[in-house]
Amino acid sequence: MNKGFVLVILFLGLFLLSGCWSKKELTDIAIISAFGIDKNDKGQYVGTIQVINPGNVTGGQQGGGSSIGPPINVYTETGNNLTEVSKKFSTGISRRLYYAHTNLVVIGERLAREEGILHLFDAMDRDPEFRITSEVVIAQDMEARDIVRTLTPIDKIPSNKVIKTLKSTEKNWGTHLRANMKDVLNSLVSEGKEPLVTGFRLKGEIDQAMKMANIQETTPKAVLEADGIAVFREGKLVDWLQGNTARGSLWVLDKIEKTDVNIDWQGNEEAIAYEVIRQKTQILPIIQNEKPMITVDVSVEGDIGEVEVPIDLTDPLKLVKIEKEAEKVIKNEIQEAIKQAKENKTDVFGFGEVVQRADPKLWKKLKSEWNSVYFPELVVDVKVDAFVRRTGIRTKSFLTEMEENR
Repeated sequence: MNKGFVLVILFLGLFLLSGCWSKKELTDIAIISAFGIDKNDKGQYVGTIQVINPGNVTGGQQGGGSSIGPPINVYTETGNNLTEVSKKFSTGISRRLYYAHTNLVVIGERLAREEGILHLFDAMDRDPEFRITSEVVIAQDMEARDIVRTLTPIDKIPSNKVIKTLKSTEKNWGTHLRANMKDVLNSLVSEGKEPLVTGFRLKGEIDQAMKMANIQETTPKAVLEADGIAVFREGKLVDWLQGNTARGSLWVLDKIEKTDVNIDWQGNEEAIAYEVIRQKTQILPIIQNEKPMITVDVSVEGDIGEVEVPIDLTDPLKLVKIEKEAEKVIKNEIQEAIKQAKENKTDVFGFGEVVQRADPKLWKKLKSEWNSVYFPELVVDVKVDAFVRRTGIRTKSFLTEMEENR
């Protein structure tokens, strides 16, 4: 082929390239990191956005407060829908709103209880800039704007603090779980499963939360912390799972990565710490005479993290007994979680999905009254198998040696 002809074709092709037609200069956009949604007494939506102030986010995400000014600015607007709220922000912000970095959506508890969350995500889901992977949390016992406007130490951008806390507590403690917009939407539209969303609350003096002085002290007067798991039925918040009951729900959902199970020993409460290092849950359906039953089979491995009583961990019989006690604790947590879900008449475990996969024809008969009639009466058999993998670098506690020397 003639080289000159090729060069002409390549040159003409330059005119077809779009170049930087969609470029956005940093000085022309307002980067939104969090979006809070409430509703006022007039029935209007109240939107609160957390806008990053790039000039005050220096030295990375770490390092506490800045003497220059706050790392974020917060704006609030009202409207009859979220699209209207978003447009009205332009009356107070000189830059174009940029939602591509919005990684947190906060919903006020009052709104979640009274109206529900079914209609909240449509505008965000349609926006090509808004991330469907944005994390969702519920502001427990407060408005979403209280969470969004709180300044946080260590992590300068508050939305990052919330997300990192979610990751940490889900991985290391097991009483909370991460849920992004996609997860919540899938649970809302699926048959036989309701969403669970972690709650966040502002602990301390609310009026100090938005002040720079709050992050310039060694002990902040207001801090954000994860607290409980919100339970939904038909899109509305109906209850909260707390503590071991919340963890019981995550055992069933196969969401436990690491946690600590405290075991009573010979009359001493919580004398042995059993550190879970891995866990696997299987949910198996049993259909008999068009009546579904569920088996929850949990396998757990863990290490001995701490003992507060004299005990010989070289004795295999002692280890077997510890395993049995751990199984009892875990089984009780699961049963309490299932009991509370039945009382709320909301299948947050996806048992209905399991029944649907096992017998689609039967599910068609049950689905209309699953939460109200069949789920509360569902027989659930819980089986737990715990195993002690390691006892630590010390097999015999010094407490045992002290007991033997007496």
